[in-house]
Amino acid sequence: MGKVTIKDVARKANVSVTTVSNVINNSGRTSPDTIRKVKQVIEELQFSPSASARNLRDKNSHLIAVVVPFLEKGRLQDNPFYWQLVLGIEEGARNHQFHVILLGVDEGESFSFVSERHLDGLIVVGTFEGSPILNQILSLDVPCVFMDSYMSDSSLYQVLLDDEMGGYLGTKHLIGLGHQRIALLSGKLQQDGVNYKRWLGYRRALEEAGLPYDPELIREEPVSTVGGYQASQYITDPRMNITAVFVFSDVGAMGLIKGLYELGVQVPRDISIVGFDDLFYTDFMIPSLTTVNQDIIERGNITVRLLLDQIVGESRQQSRKVVLPVSLKVRQSTAPIH
Repeated sequence: MGKVTIKDVARKANVSVTTVSNVINNSGRTSPDTIRKVKQVIEELQFSPSASARNLRDKNSHLIAVVVPFLEKGRLQDNPFYWQLVLGIEEGARNHQFHVILLGVDEGESFSFVSERHLDGLIVVGTFEGSPILNQILSLDVPCVFMDSYMSDSSLYQVLLDDEMGGYLGTKHLIGLGHQRIALLSGKLQQDGVNYKRWLGYRRALEEAGLPYDPELIREEPVSTVGGYQASQYITDPRMNITAVFVFSDVGAMGLIKGLYELGVQVPRDISIVGFDDLFYTDFMIPSLTTVNQDIIERGNITVRLLLDQIVGESRQQSRKVVLPVSLKVRQSTAPIH
C-alpha cells in the first residue's frame, strides 16, 4: 500500500476529511465515539497525523472572505442582512478554526488582497453572469461559493433562495387582501439577478389573478432605508392609485414606512407593505412587518460548509447548487384594502 493519506483515514472511518482533521488538531465539535473511531483507524493504518497537520497549517491561512461586489463604501453597515449572513458564516467557520472577513468591492478592484492575505477561499454575494468581477474571481483559482448569483456554469458552487417563489408569495398575499395596484420597490432588475427572479414571481401572481402588469408601478430604488424613504413621495402620488407596496428588502420597507408616516399616510390602513428577508428587527417595528422569510443563518452555515469541503479537497454535497425555501410571515403591515 502507498502512503496513507487523510482521505484514506476518513474513508475507512466513514467520516469526513474535516472530521479527521478536527480529531488530529483537537478542534471543532466531534463526539467522543467518533474521536475513538478515528484514532483507532489512524493506528490501524499507521497514519502520521503530525505530518498531515503540519502540511495543513503551512498551506492554509484559515482565513476566508465574504465578498460583496458593487456596494458603495459604507453601505455594508447599512443593511443588517449582511450582519446576519456573516454571523451564520462565522458560526460555521469557527467550528473548523477558520476566521471570516467581510469586504465590499467594486469593478476596479484588483483582488490582490486574496494573495496578500493568503485567503483560503471566497464567498461571493450577489454577482451576475458575464460580470467582469466574476471573470477576475474565477481566474484566482481559489475555492469559491457564490450566493445570490444565478450562474449557468454547473461546475460552480452556488447557494440560492427560491427568489421567484418569494416574489410570488408576497404578491399573492396582497392580491388576496383585495389589492390590485401593487407597486414594487425592487432594486436594480439585472437580468437573471435576485431582484429579476423576484419580479418574475410578482408577474406570475398578477397573471394568475388576471390583473394587468403596469411597468409604471416598478421602481428600481436602491436597496436601503434611504431608497425606501425617498420612494414615499412617488408611492403617495394620487394619480398612481397605489394601495400596496412590495419592497424587495426589509431595510427598504423600513425607510418607506417612515417616509409614509411623515406624509400622514398610515400603514396598513392607507397602504399595505410587504418586505423581504425577515430580518431580526421586523417583528419589533410599528407596525410589525409582513415579509418573506428566509433562514439567513442557515444559509451562511450551508455556504461555509460547501467552501470548507473544497478547501480540504472533499465534496459531500452531490449537487453543487443548493436552493433554499422561503415562506411568508404575515404581521401587521398588511390589511384588506380600505
